[in-house]
Amino acid sequence: MRASLLLTLPLVAALTACGGSDGSTGSNDGGGEIAIAAGDTTCEVAKTTLASGKHTFDVKNEGKDVTEVYVYGRSSSGSDGDFDKVIGEVENIAPQTSREFPVELSGGEYEVACKPGQTGDGIRTKLTVTGEAAAKDDDAAYDREVEVTAKEYAFTGLEGFTAKVGEKIEFKLENTGTMQHELEILGPDGKDVGEVGPTDPGKDGEVILELKTAGTYTYLCGIGDHASRGMQGTFTVS
Repeated sequence: MRASLLLTLPLVAALTACGGSDGSTGSNDGGGEIAIAAGDTTCEVAKTTLASGKHTFDVKNEGKDVTEVYVYGRSSSGSDGDFDKVIGEVENIAPQTSREFPVELSGGEYEVACKPGQTGDGIRTKLTVTGEAAAKDDDAAYDREVEVTAKEYAFTGLEGFTAKVGEKIEFKLENTGTMQHELEILGPDGKDVGEVGPTDPGKDGEVILELKTAGTYTYLCGIGDHASRGMQGTFTVS
């Protein structure tokens, strides 16, 4: 009888441990990594329905170009908003390499975008997250991105660009010229808001800026005489 009792106790302890482990999986911790296969013409997400909470996306670049991957939420709280609010991202993934990035998601609809060549709107895959929706979308890394190209002696990508007061914008600069260029943003008062510093030919850079004040902003290349030769312009924040 003593031997039977001793044999039973480890079994009870094991069952108790298993029960505790099962209880811990109820938290919305993402349940492990979610694979994304990013190709030149494809964006395959291993799981497209997730529980709300923290998730880690493991991106493998199966294409021939450097790529980047974004998770986008809607730009407004309604169901008709565009998917352009950046919730999480990973950039500069070389061909045949992998990178991870964590994202915390509340209940709602999202899109995963793979961007071969790191340009354009990307190849989109819809993502559904179950659970309670966030009361606010302040957790977004930034509201949207603007892709700007620099070369001798002009910027492209900011034509017709406008923003709302308080928006966080990621300005992405790609230098397709043959010399260094940069992108400086000046506020309505003429003071520096931020910049993408000197960027070598064939390289790119980015900066996230919150546009806090209404008015006319100026953008320019502050290297040498580049601004006076055409690398400058304005946009409006209202």
